[in-house]
Amino acid sequence: MPYRFPEDGHGPYRLFRGLERASVDRYHRTLDDPASAQQERLRAILGLASPTAFGREHGLRPELGLDRFREQVPVREFDELAPWMDRVHAGEERVLTTSGVKSLLKTSGTTGASKLLPVTEPYAAEVKAGQDLWRLALIRDHEAVTKGSALTVTSPAEEGRLPSGIPYGSNTGRMQDEQPLMVRLRFPIPSAVQHIGDAEARIYALLRFALQARISTLTTANPSTVLMLCRKLQEHRESLGRDLAAGTCREGPARELKLPWRARLRLRRTPVPTDWRPARLWPLATVNCWKGGPARFFLDRFPEALGGDVPVREVGLTASEGYFAVPMTDGDEGGVAWLGGHVLEFLDDDDTPHWAWELETGRTYRLVITTSAGLCRYDLNDLVEVTGHAGRAPILRFVRKGANVLSVTGEKVSEDQLVRAMTALSHLHDAVGFTLGVRMAEVPVYQLAIEGPHRPELAAALDRALQEGNVEYASKRETRLGPLELVPLSDGTYARHRRMLVEGGAPDGQVKDVLLAVDATAWDHLRSADRRP
Repeated sequence: MPYRFPEDGHGPYRLFRGLERASVDRYHRTLDDPASAQQERLRAILGLASPTAFGREHGLRPELGLDRFREQVPVREFDELAPWMDRVHAGEERVLTTSGVKSLLKTSGTTGASKLLPVTEPYAAEVKAGQDLWRLALIRDHEAVTKGSALTVTSPAEEGRLPSGIPYGSNTGRMQDEQPLMVRLRFPIPSAVQHIGDAEARIYALLRFALQARISTLTTANPSTVLMLCRKLQEHRESLGRDLAAGTCREGPARELKLPWRARLRLRRTPVPTDWRPARLWPLATVNCWKGGPARFFLDRFPEALGGDVPVREVGLTASEGYFAVPMTDGDEGGVAWLGGHVLEFLDDDDTPHWAWELETGRTYRLVITTSAGLCRYDLNDLVEVTGHAGRAPILRFVRKGANVLSVTGEKVSEDQLVRAMTALSHLHDAVGFTLGVRMAEVPVYQLAIEGPHRPELAAALDRALQEGNVEYASKRETRLGPLELVPLSDGTYARHRRMLVEGGAPDGQVKDVLLAVDATAWDHLRSADRRP
């Protein structure tokens, strides 16, 4: 069965399975008895939370049952936790949990302001166990990933410190730093590369080191980052070729790097390739990234950009707040809910909460989490679809952010509706990126900003496709909305926009392309990256 871990298998799988036996056993128990697994996790979390300011205010005790816990703690969003979070950021102890705060995770802030979320030892262990299961399933199905180097695109685990002295940084960097030694030894990119300030020089240096390695797997959160790497390989191939031949890193964007930085890193002469597509450069066994929600548009472009049909493995239903579902196949069904880590709840359309074993296949729910980092009944605002079950545990696929919709007259156009329409209309465009926004007027008009070749008839075709996929949009188009318009963007707009976000503090490995400009700021940021005459 693909949703379990057999005892037998090839050598690397058996080795890692032995190392992760405790997590594997716990995972198997969650498939058979999810209610007991979740009660066990709640007991451990409340044991850490009950002697705190938050715990005392809510009457938390380790012996609380799941349903009683639900009665005593309301569902909250991040802003409602601000009074407690401010005290955590200031360095106060025993606010949300008795475990010490090791660091703070900076969220990407793509659909809102960045947040700083606490990391504790128990929380890190919860996340690591889920990630270990993901890696084990990947190795089980793809032995070839163990035969080469693992290229990952992350941001630094520490980007700065608050006045209280608590460090903050990205979750991708933190998770990479906490990998087992035998995994870290397979990373071909020196950690110093993460700390290069200029985004273009950082990507160039990453590619330079990757090109002298034998990459068997590529991992990054966002699929658009994979396409960006493919474009940068083509854009800088002459400079990279000279650096490879000379055993240096001083051409192209690397010209701005100081000599002491280069001197600390191990560079060697490497044959210059003739085909710069990743699947032709390396024995690439898998690419690992998000596959849910709007990712489909980018995934459809992988074979051409990579230079081959490389299996794509979902990295998991995961966020800075935690790790929630473990993909067990290369399919698009999502991942098995990780019920041995956090406590998971699911709100239906009426905001009625359900436990994981109560979910129905085909239904969509909003995810609420409780973690040992002090988040109790925290509304993640992620919509997930139940695509099936593994034993009694649900299989979850990310759909979209709950509030990430465009709606000026009640039409509620979502990311997944836009992506489905643009994917169906791929014969009319070869977009590098696109963003849907609204031009406000007496009769508002939807506008599609698009970078890349496209035909003029795309506007009318997309307008029709949105009407066919959204009855509310179709209704409003009859009376309240004007015909959709196209806004061409200059070449490199999305690369510049990404660089602006990173330079503004967003974690490089988690930056997402903005598909819906849900407020004027998002639209203005994108247009400021456009360099049309």
